[in-house]
Amino acid sequence: MASVQVTLSEDFGVQDRGAFYESAGCLRDVIENHLFQIVALLAMEAPSGRDFGAVHSEKAKVFQAMRPLRPDDVVRGQYAGYRKEPGVAKNSDVETFCALRLFIDSWRWEGVPWYLRSGKYLADTATEILVELKPPPQRLFADSAPTTGRANYLRFRLSPNSAVALAARVKLAGKEFVGDQRELYLFEDQPGEEAPYERLLSDAMAGDGALFTREDAVEAAWAVVDPVLKTHLRARPYRRHGWGPNEADAIIASDGCWYNPRPKEAPG
Repeated sequence: MASVQVTLSEDFGVQDRGAFYESAGCLRDVIENHLFQIVALLAMEAPSGRDFGAVHSEKAKVFQAMRPLRPDDVVRGQYAGYRKEPGVAKNSDVETFCALRLFIDSWRWEGVPWYLRSGKYLADTATEILVELKPPPQRLFADSAPTTGRANYLRFRLSPNSAVALAARVKLAGKEFVGDQRELYLFEDQPGEEAPYERLLSDAMAGDGALFTREDAVEAAWAVVDPVLKTHLRARPYRRHGWGPNEADAIIASDGCWYNPRPKEAPG
């Protein structure tokens, strides 16, 4: 793998949760909580069995292998007008957007950067993962220079609907060995299925712990973010309905650019 991106974006603000967000912020509320769980499910080794205890053990190993974050691994942002929301301090430095670079020091993921970002008042509401593959050592296509676009990749959409896409460069008709990147796209929609929090609540009442996190995994995950909870740069302002502050682009620049989800794309 060349790199992995995880984006959880929301096209609305904190709404009536300003006081809560003042005590939490995006890093605590979304990155350490939701996005770390996605990373663990993607990065874990195959569990020894189908029981959720085996899955929890492999996820815990991922958190324990995560390298603690440093201030230059993190970009914090705050959307325009946040300080005017009810319950928000007039000089607040709480982040409503967070992007970070993460490394997992394991045999499988050594040297592969993981880029995570989430924020309020972004361009769309979606959760997607992009796994970008390394290009081959020799160019297979005459026009496959880095400037022509992304390398082959896998794309997973988790919300607002489920989809999986595999992108590969396909040779165009003719004698010249040039190509065009195409996606094989699988879309699935199940109307009427339980919302995520509805399922968590019903699982909790039924005593099913499959979707919950074990104590040692919780402690290991918090140890990753603890160094930057108080030691960090100030939140950078960003306009509403964009993709966050420009500094977020700089953090990923050495490995390309962010993939922006397109939740309204038609199934293909």
